[in-house]
Amino acid sequence: MLKLLGRITSINVRKALWALDELGVEYEREDWGLPLRDPKVPEFLALNPNAQVPVLIEGDFVLWESIAILGYINQVYGNGALLPRDSREQAHAMQWVLWQNNEMSSHWGYPLRAIIRKEAGYDDAGALAQNIAVWTGKMAIIEAHLAKGGEFVVGSDFSLADICITLGLHRWFAIPFEHAPMPASEAYYRRMIERPAAAPWVTPATP
Repeated sequence: MLKLLGRITSINVRKALWALDELGVEYEREDWGLPLRDPKVPEFLALNPNAQVPVLIEGDFVLWESIAILGYINQVYGNGALLPRDSREQAHAMQWVLWQNNEMSSHWGYPLRAIIRKEAGYDDAGALAQNIAVWTGKMAIIEAHLAKGGEFVVGSDFSLADICITLGLHRWFAIPFEHAPMPASEAYYRRMIERPAAAPWVTPATP
């Protein structure tokens, strides 16, 4: 059976889990990642030398990097169902998948560690404000896109872009600070979290 290694507090792990649930795939999940289980041990490093989650294992096949894992899940278990068939729409969907991974997430680490996880060393009010300001600027990009209308991020069907953007929005709404108004994003988010496969991965326990 397919196995996914990673803790559910990792947004990248939740991307893969949501995709698997969306497609009705049976799998096992094993906790890895601090503070639950240190990935910097030989057993884990043999699977992923970057000591990062998630890692997908299928027999003797091992795959790391969340976007590669999403692509594999979609192709092998969904026959491509979680990406548009139209080449341009597919490219736009992957554009938003990559944007969420590289841009939307680029400055939420400090607020997450300072406000939710209360980690030592993340107590600089100036740094917190600066990171929130940059993050808010990134959020304005997806807000403007979603304000154009349309049920999904791209095209007329649910896709990997919706998984990634919704989980990114979940993190935005889950961290308590004074948020800039994002009405289009909030309306979209409320629609997406009604999907049965989304429910386990957008909870207060998974900010």
